[in-house]
Amino acid sequence: MQTHKQLFQKIKISTLLDLALLIPSSYQDNQLSSSFTIGQNSIFQAKVNSINSYNGKLMVKFYLPKFNQTLQGIFFRVTPYHYQSFALGNELVIGGKLVLYRDTYQISQPKVIKNVGSIVPKYKSALKQEQTKELINTYLSLQALIDTGLSVEESECLMALHFPKDIKQIYDNGVLLDKNIKILKMVEAFNHLQKLSNKRVEYPAQKALLGDISLFIDALPFRLTPEQNSTIEAIRRDLSTKDKASKRMVVGDVGSGKTMVILASMMMAYPSKAILMAPTSLLALQLYEEACKYLPSFVDIALVMQNKEEGDYLNANFIIGTHALLYKENLPTAPLVMVDEQHRFGTKQRALLESIARGDGKRHAHFIQFSATPIPRTQAMMNSALVDISLITQTPFEKKITTKVVDKRDFSQLLGHIKEEIAKKHQVLIVYPLVEESESIEYQSLSQSREFWEERFENTFVTHGKDKNKERVLMEFRKSGDLLLATTVVEVGISLPRLTLIVIVGAERLGLATLHQLRGRVGRLGLESWCYLFTHTPKSSRLNAFTHTTNGFDIASLDLKFRDGGDILDGTVQSGTKFRWLDMGQDEEIVAIAQQRVSISNKK
Repeated sequence: MQTHKQLFQKIKISTLLDLALLIPSSYQDNQLSSSFTIGQNSIFQAKVNSINSYNGKLMVKFYLPKFNQTLQGIFFRVTPYHYQSFALGNELVIGGKLVLYRDTYQISQPKVIKNVGSIVPKYKSALKQEQTKELINTYLSLQALIDTGLSVEESECLMALHFPKDIKQIYDNGVLLDKNIKILKMVEAFNHLQKLSNKRVEYPAQKALLGDISLFIDALPFRLTPEQNSTIEAIRRDLSTKDKASKRMVVGDVGSGKTMVILASMMMAYPSKAILMAPTSLLALQLYEEACKYLPSFVDIALVMQNKEEGDYLNANFIIGTHALLYKENLPTAPLVMVDEQHRFGTKQRALLESIARGDGKRHAHFIQFSATPIPRTQAMMNSALVDISLITQTPFEKKITTKVVDKRDFSQLLGHIKEEIAKKHQVLIVYPLVEESESIEYQSLSQSREFWEERFENTFVTHGKDKNKERVLMEFRKSGDLLLATTVVEVGISLPRLTLIVIVGAERLGLATLHQLRGRVGRLGLESWCYLFTHTPKSSRLNAFTHTTNGFDIASLDLKFRDGGDILDGTVQSGTKFRWLDMGQDEEIVAIAQQRVSISNKK
């Protein structure tokens, strides 16, 4: 016999609220009917007046004293049980759907109701009904629910759903009441936030970082946006204490200026060391170039990549690198560790990076993650129970990007536009859905198309995800290319200042977040730019919705309607948490209240 612990593990329940949220999928209402209504499932007190057999069917005539009516029960699959239960003169309670047939009231296959007056919940889970009900009966009580932090009203609602006394408290015409749905949303949000906050472990920091950033800020040839400033201020508060090693995720929209936040954070660590790891050599090189351009000259900066090093990383204040940093046995200890696009690193690499941040195990480095993948505000609020989160939704300048859905009928016009942009010394990018031809995908591949483009344009570069030289190709294209043919290898972070036109082939095959990242490659310096979504399904409502906004956080919310949200915290590719009641695209207010309640609860 399985123990309760084993049963909980089988249905993945770890908290009392997990169990409470295992709401019945339906109810068997055994209450006697108060009306005699055709077409409804009804329950009646009845007396057997007569029984007859006809062509293998059993016909039973019942008298219903409460309504002074007779009705006929018809049984098509007759067993000895039926003759015993419906013997002449027997008084019993029957149930079934009441119909009127040739002026005769009938119930087909009426059932004998035993628990008269009860409302029996029915559960859908990997357990048997009896096992589920045993867990519910053993662990759920009004006081136990209140003790989890729920209000009395919320606790009473959950108890009424599991131990119903009146079906009208649950349903209205078979639909769950709005007030019950609202409470279930709140409980779901509260439970999830509590579980995340319980996973959060705090450690003391190696040291407080109190470096002056004014020289860096004052020397910038532009003004930071309010959100850049507020994020920098939040990080300053994080780093100013040695009591707690901070863990923060900075999520910035494409082109929102996360690099300036990275450099400001580094200056807070100065004269101590700071380490920044990027997922590709090209991104690491770009960050190194930006650091050398904007940081004060007295800051020693080093670059560490697999085949290239700049500066003395052993003595540098700021060490920028790829995963090559992870394998340096003499890498200096740094009280600030930062990582760009952590979810793009492998599991082993993330583990090594975290070991660097852990330091001696007793005192950790302050740890900041940066991501260019916008997430819905509700998801950010949820994740904040596990790690502090800053959102940068504004860009330093307004991008002039026109997004259009096109198909093969528009190709000649599209080709003309490409020629125009290249004639202006601008760059063009065409993104293909696959490298080689595939029978299952009706679009041309990269290899099929390259001859067409190479015949028409000089300085055409080609690369893809499995290309060992892709970073070198991208660097060369950035310097001297006109046209780049690629796969989604160019999705995140690459700065191509002259890129003004992108064509995404088979756009309907990609998520909106990926489309937004690809579109973010154009218009980096404010040049008027275009994004063409080439598709065989030009009437796609999803693609057309995408053309109407360039805000990544709005697009992330849109994406929730079509796809599950990914998890940017640990870098997994699986879908995000699925909620039965909570709508992450619509219920921001509920999540905010739940977040506040969990915060208050944790302080008690």
